[in-house]
This record gives sequence, C-alpha cells and structure tokens, in this order.
Amino acid sequence: MNFGQVYSKKIYEQVADHIKERIDNGELQPGDRLASVERLARQYDVGRSAVREALSALKAVGLVDIRHGEGTFVKAANRLTLKLPVSALLTMNPEEIRELLEVRKIVEVGAAEGAARRCQESQQTLIEEALEQMAVPLRDEKLGEEADWQFHLAIARATQNNMLTDLLENIAQKTKQTMLETRRIWLFSEKVRAERLYEQHVRIYEAIKAGDATLAQQRMREHLESVEHVLFQEEK
Repeated sequence: MNFGQVYSKKIYEQVADHIKERIDNGELQPGDRLASVERLARQYDVGRSAVREALSALKAVGLVDIRHGEGTFVKAANRLTLKLPVSALLTMNPEEIRELLEVRKIVEVGAAEGAARRCQESQQTLIEEALEQMAVPLRDEKLGEEADWQFHLAIARATQNNMLTDLLENIAQKTKQTMLETRRIWLFSEKVRAERLYEQHVRIYEAIKAGDATLAQQRMREHLESVEHVLFQEEK
C-alpha cells in the first residue's frame, strides 16, 4: 500500500499524524504491531530518519510503545490524545491541558461573576459582537474560533479588574490554542453540535446582561465542565 509522498517542512509530524489517524479510525488497534521502519519509510516515501522521529513523537505522547528487538506497538489512548495533532501534544500534554482547564475554571467562573456585577454598556457590546461572530462558524470557522477567544477575553475585561485581565492574557497563548483545539474536537464530534456550543455562550451572556452574578458563575462553570468532558471522555 503506497500512501504517497509527504510534503512538509516537518515530515515526521505528517507521518506521525497519519499513523495517529489510522489509530483513531480503528484501522490500528491497541496491541497491533506497526510495520518496520524500513517498510513505513517505503510506504510514506520518506527517509528512515523521518519515520524514527515520527515513532519517537508517537511514543512521547503515549500512542505507541517501542520495544527493542520486538517492534512498535499501538497503545490505548484517550479521546484528546487521538484528536489533537502530534505537534500540539508535544507542546502541551494532556495533563497540562487538565491543569489549564482547572486554571480557566478558577479564573473564568470568577470573571463571569465580576462581569455580571460590573459590566458597562460598551463592554457588553463587545461581548455581543463576539457572540454574533460565533454564530457563523460554518461559513468561516477561523472567524468562529477567534470570536470564541474574544468572547472570553471580553468577559474578563468587563470585570473592570485589570489584574484579572492581565492574568488571562498572560496565559493567552496556551489558553487560546486549547480553546481552538477544543472547538475542532467539539464540532467534529458526532455526539455534540455547533449549536450546543453556541447556546452555552449565549446563556453565559444572558446571565451577565441580566446582572445575575450567581447564574453567570453557574453557566460559565457548566460550559467549562462540558469542554472538559468533550476533551477527555474515553472513546466508547
């Protein structure tokens, strides 16, 4: 079976992602042994060094076990590991993402409360505008992804607490990347739809607009717990 030439500056990541896709779609099952380095190199039409790097990356993120003298074997993996690209997993492992979600719950649940108490009209407009952009992800998914981030950032700014806003912006790179990957997993999931993700944000906004701090806290917490479930639920 010839998979064709892989063109990329990081060829090993492309090879690793393709092998990961085969695991995700069930073509490769836990316990299966992968083809030899030489055979994989021929299949992907790449050098053996690229294959070795790909296998090392897959081992680093917990998808395979390399047994010297025996071969490379597929390991069981959770949903998050299967859905995120290898490059993202190498940057931040699942445990770090769990920690980041915990930070988000601490920071953003409190931010929703503060926004409900102190949101000014101009800041409410910014939250509304981000929400409107989130309503069109099917026409422009990149726009929807950016709007998701801007929605949460606008809520933080609406608290009138500069230190809280700075805190969110200081972890912005990791927070934003995780949010974007969450959306991609969510929107491609068979069990959940874009409308549900959008509706959760609408409910948060409505609570803030109504000035109901307790409800805003509750709805933000429910949203982030839902995100956590989508990311970490095991494949059935």
